[in-house]
Amino acid sequence: MKITIDQNSGYCFGVEFAIQMAEDEIGHANELYCLGDIVHNDMEVKRLHDKGLRVIDHEQLKDLHDCKVLIRAHGEPPETYATALKNNIELIDASCPVVLKLQNRVKHAFDKMEDKNGQVVIYGKKGHAEVIGLTGQTNNKAIIVTEEADLDKIDYSRPVSLFSQTTKSTQGFYTIKEKIESRFGDKSKVVEEEVFEAHDSICRQVSNREPRLKSFATEHDVVLFVSGKKSSNGKALYKVCKDQNERSYFIENSSEVNPDWFREDDSVGICGATSTPMWLMQDVAQSIAAFAKQPVSF
Repeated sequence: MKITIDQNSGYCFGVEFAIQMAEDEIGHANELYCLGDIVHNDMEVKRLHDKGLRVIDHEQLKDLHDCKVLIRAHGEPPETYATALKNNIELIDASCPVVLKLQNRVKHAFDKMEDKNGQVVIYGKKGHAEVIGLTGQTNNKAIIVTEEADLDKIDYSRPVSLFSQTTKSTQGFYTIKEKIESRFGDKSKVVEEEVFEAHDSICRQVSNREPRLKSFATEHDVVLFVSGKKSSNGKALYKVCKDQNERSYFIENSSEVNPDWFREDDSVGICGATSTPMWLMQDVAQSIAAFAKQPVSF
């Protein structure tokens, strides 16, 4: 049996940067607050909790004073910064640069749409931390769409500016874009009168993993995709693997590995989401090696 860990999997730049900032700050103090889970992976959240990172929500933030709070890679709406200023809270801002740039673009688009009596539409998961930060740039007026049924929320007699959550599927974004265009009717009129503009704001560090994972999944007999169940990115990338290789399995950690999934001469590929730490994928590899009845090479 041969086991290969996908070296292109694991943390994206934004998540890696946020975790490094958290660990550096904890090194100078016994405790640091973090607004929401720093990453959608329970194993990593627990590891950092043991080091002193305490997860809080927005309601708890309102009751804190004179302390330090980390903003994770997903970014935050303007209200969070206002609360911090009011309560003398020092923010350790680990917002991903890609997300910050998108927040700025959404804010400019919203101002433009307000002048035109238009609408900002965001393709994303309602309630997701990044989406909350983005809608905050629009005074929470942005329309969130996740699937085709949500397109009924849009008023097609008014202009639309479409953006995407950075971690959504590229294919999904362009499918939504085409469906919105079709609802406007005459495509030439849409272009001439500028009633619809679509901005592909998906992070390429995320989207570029899709074609790589397609190849990785076909190169192995069995694929174990390691990710937290709360990760939107994880769900999307796992589907890429499953579509290419029926023997693909979604697991959170090594305890979920089933020996019945494997045969003696299988080539096993281990990969993960942008929120999956490398140490967790290595732990999964070691667990397979432990129950295999023949030598395992990595």
